[in-house]
Amino acid sequence: MPSSNSDTESLPLINRGRNAVRRVTSVWSGFRDFALRDNVLEVAIGLIVASAFTSVVNSLVADIILPPISLMWDQSLGENFVILKQGHNSTAHYNTFKQAQDDGAITWNYGNFLEKLIQFVVLGATLYSLAKFYSLFATESIIKYQTKCPACKKDISAKAKRCPFCTSWQDGREFNGN
Repeated sequence: MPSSNSDTESLPLINRGRNAVRRVTSVWSGFRDFALRDNVLEVAIGLIVASAFTSVVNSLVADIILPPISLMWDQSLGENFVILKQGHNSTAHYNTFKQAQDDGAITWNYGNFLEKLIQFVVLGATLYSLAKFYSLFATESIIKYQTKCPACKKDISAKAKRCPFCTSWQDGREFNGN
């Protein structure tokens, strides 16, 4: 028969194990409640879809739209640049801005900027078109139209009856003397 002394020594060890299990379970359930909430999953899925959508639009711009535009120059639109300061070999002619950078020249890469600007405009127009298309089938539009409050001049929802900033009525009853 074991002594009562060994039972009391093992009891705190058992309690520590139970407390550790309780803490791990609490941390796991807290993480699960955070990570599996609806809005966190929606954001994660939205980011994944947005990343894929962006790569498709970038491919559309780089592979379909920019090549015909590049026909105006002898090279790709992104390769157009101006030398602001010659590099170490001041008599060199640079065919690409990579060659100019390797020689230490300072360049103004306007072609790369134009390429990124076209990608931005096409991506923005495509997203706006998708939002308009979505609003045809949804009960609530993604695009929120805004107007300026006549009293405080802050941007507010076009559907607002009162301004959330200054609480003035948007139907003009305060300005009509009613």
